[in-house]
Amino acid sequence: KNLLQMNVTNNNYADPNNLVFDEIKILGLLQEPVSVTVMQNNVVQTRSPNITYNPTEKVALIQGLGLELGKSYSLRWSLGTGANEKYDCHPAPDASKEKCEQLGCIWAEDTSGSGAPYCFYDASANAYSVADVKYTASGVTANLSLSAAKVKADGKAMSPISSLRLEVKYHSDHMLQFKIYDYANKRYEVPVPLNLPKSPESTTAGRLYDVTVQSKPFGIQVRRRSTGTVIWDSQLPTFTFSDMFIQISTRLASQYLYGFGETEHTMFRRDLNWKTWGMFTRDQPPGYMLNSYGFQPFYMGLEEDGNAHGVLLLNSNAMDVTFQPTPALTYRTTGGILDFYMVLGPTPELVVQEYTALVGRPVMPPYWALGFQLCRYGYENDTEIATLVEDMKAAGIPYDVQYADIDYMERQLDFTLSPRFTGLPALIDKIRSEGMRFILILDPAISGNETDYPAFTRGLEKDVFIKWPNTNDIIYAKVWPDLPNVVVNDSLDWDTQVKLYRAHVAFPDFFRNSTAEWWTREIAEVYTNPHNASRSLKFDGIWIDMNEPSSFVTGAVDGCRNQELNFPPYMPQLGSRGDGLAYKTLCMEGQQYLPDGSPVRHYDVHNLYGWSQTKPTLDALRGLTKERGIIVTRSTYPSSGKWSGHWLGDNTAAWNQLDKSIIGMMEFSLFGISYTGADICGFFSDSEYELCARWMELGAFYPYSRNHNGKGAKRQDPVAWNSTFEEISRNVLNIRYSLLPYLYTLMYQANAHGSTVVRPLLHEFVEDKTTWEIYRQFLWGPALLISPVLEK
Repeated sequence: KNLLQMNVTNNNYADPNNLVFDEIKILGLLQEPVSVTVMQNNVVQTRSPNITYNPTEKVALIQGLGLELGKSYSLRWSLGTGANEKYDCHPAPDASKEKCEQLGCIWAEDTSGSGAPYCFYDASANAYSVADVKYTASGVTANLSLSAAKVKADGKAMSPISSLRLEVKYHSDHMLQFKIYDYANKRYEVPVPLNLPKSPESTTAGRLYDVTVQSKPFGIQVRRRSTGTVIWDSQLPTFTFSDMFIQISTRLASQYLYGFGETEHTMFRRDLNWKTWGMFTRDQPPGYMLNSYGFQPFYMGLEEDGNAHGVLLLNSNAMDVTFQPTPALTYRTTGGILDFYMVLGPTPELVVQEYTALVGRPVMPPYWALGFQLCRYGYENDTEIATLVEDMKAAGIPYDVQYADIDYMERQLDFTLSPRFTGLPALIDKIRSEGMRFILILDPAISGNETDYPAFTRGLEKDVFIKWPNTNDIIYAKVWPDLPNVVVNDSLDWDTQVKLYRAHVAFPDFFRNSTAEWWTREIAEVYTNPHNASRSLKFDGIWIDMNEPSSFVTGAVDGCRNQELNFPPYMPQLGSRGDGLAYKTLCMEGQQYLPDGSPVRHYDVHNLYGWSQTKPTLDALRGLTKERGIIVTRSTYPSSGKWSGHWLGDNTAAWNQLDKSIIGMMEFSLFGISYTGADICGFFSDSEYELCARWMELGAFYPYSRNHNGKGAKRQDPVAWNSTFEEISRNVLNIRYSLLPYLYTLMYQANAHGSTVVRPLLHEFVEDKTTWEIYRQFLWGPALLISPVLEK
């Protein structure tokens, strides 16, 4: 074992000039040789051969051997796990030597500070064997069986399922799907429709890829046919498939990986140096490595020669992904199935076009939505907005859209109008008559602590709210709506205010057909008030917020009831890892119903909440206005872009947010959402003069260009500073407006063909590797480069 006996001969000729063989290839090695010993006549030679191991091909190349012709040698090697080949066997934070070895894994503390896991898998064998592999012109099928001897798990929810099915479908020459699921027992699958052909349309000659199902150990390998580059290789020890923990790893074609969201990070290219990133939608302002509003399990990979591919995992359960410098990545999800879609490009721009053909092309915004926009949380009354409008007009600053945040509502209740904003309907009519547009905010949470609140009453009648399982009881949480007849003391700490003043709220289940009907009616009564026409708000767009969904209490007012669902056996690496999945949202056991009436747990569809709200909102808007309109949503999932835009959330007035906004826009271009931008000048904290001025210059080139800030912060709109600031804003916005025909054309091309609007330089200049790292500049389409000032 691990020994090669050799006679170095050529027709029994011994060469007097000491001709040597210098290298040997050893095939079929499942691990990397970590040391090689050369012996002659039982004497160790002093040579130090070089070892190069190709883990994808399972081939070791040993060079510098100096084996002389006519002599006999023995070559012995030892196998091991190199630092970069260590796949984490115990990713939970409480890993220990004892727990590691109970799982049959190796514990070796790494004092180098590399970040490699202490607990890692032995060799490359996983617990599944493969049988009945069938290759056809349209795909591959196989059965996977669990090898009981290799199974070591803690508890039923973590015990691997014994029989699985693999299906590979060649949907087109540039797109394939591979799906692993339990064919004996139906499991939750993501109810998001994709644009797939009724039957595979690829041709044997035209396919850009070849697929191999590897059997010992199980793995899937996808190879680009034109270059031979392996772009997916999951023949690794990590694969496991249990009820509440599914894990699969793949080697990557290079260190250049982009995507996965929504989290804040410091570069566009993802750092593969042992980083784990959680994905689970929650009300979390942008912060480094903190899972935030959206759930986007899609990445684009660049190959060393500049070819590009994209991979979507269609799964909506709480998840994390670990990047390591092998290069490789590991997916861990807490339910559902594995349903992968891969597009082959081969250019970065084609990857996005092919991906959006699959999930849906970006929405086509109206021309007015490309104009500059103003908003803030904390307008005192409609007079303040009216004054702002007049001041902007007087300053001659281009400006097309004004917003109202939750201030316009009575006690933050959807579909109501505050006494402080009784003049808002007339103001909206006025500014619309002058060519401007108006957008209102709506949140999903509906107050239940009311004696007369038609939205809640009709919601009860339509049975639209999320309930406890197997009961008729609504799950109540708390968000923005205040109780009636209370005076809020803002000087109290936040938790005390929530306890004393916030009403119980119910969350609509937007999957239900009845909810869409109810939601449409409630929005319609805001647009055309049936009781008092003078209170009708003729909005042009809707901004949907807090739809992760967000709650100000954990799970429910009285707490959650199912410990396992709210604290699953494997808790992904989320910002709320120690607080459970229900932190700042609903209890995971909440019962929801898909449009066909089948029940589903909030545990499975939590990350789809914002997605499920978006289309009914757009349908309601278009039905009322008879125009295209625009929806801007905070929470997203793959395909959200075909209905809405997205702003990058409640950022902070800080210089380091400028380049992060560029990263965010470029990522959402990958995700198929073209209408994006950050809150110009920052949402939290007071913006300083120079920062806000530079941000106005950068923000003038956001597709979604809106200056917005938070309650209590000082004003930061263009007429809040001085005449010089007004001039800066006016000049840069005039440049933007002169380019709007081009921007609108790019939006059309995105909608028609899936092209990117905000475009990384690597999309146009992929042959120049320097561009693969650039994230502080960006393009509008192929022709306009924006290079903003990002530092003080």
